[in-house]
Amino acid sequence: MAVKILQKLEEQIKALEYELHNELPREIKIAREHGDLSENAEYKAAKERQEIVRARLGLLKKRLAEFSMIDMTKIPRDAVGLGSTVVVYDVQAESEISYRLVPSEEADAANGAISTTSPIGRGLLGQRVGDVVEIRIPAGKKEFEILRLTTIHDEE
Repeated sequence: MAVKILQKLEEQIKALEYELHNELPREIKIAREHGDLSENAEYKAAKERQEIVRARLGLLKKRLAEFSMIDMTKIPRDAVGLGSTVVVYDVQAESEISYRLVPSEEADAANGAISTTSPIGRGLLGQRVGDVVEIRIPAGKKEFEILRLTTIHDEE
């Protein structure tokens, strides 16, 4: 999982750097050739996109550096942590739910991938099979029993 996330971040950075250094300069050059820059919508749009790409690139590079520094040995082997897949029993709904705890960039709640910074993600961190945990979410409270757990170490 960690390798996939690093690869995805690196691919996004590479694509944005290509756009910033190749595509946008070409668009700006073409727009400049249209004349008066004060009323040139293409030029303004390309310059705005350039700033957006620079900002996004900075954010991705920061996340790559942060993620590269995660010490995998500090992620628990017997408790919920980053990269864990956990099956819980939702006491109120009387149903099983599977969650995979991921960094915020990978979050996709509709597909069971929740961020470690989300209320449920934070509430599950550190829990073990058999634990019952009450988690406050925006809609109220949820009570989960941890049924099964696969950590990032089990998947390697």
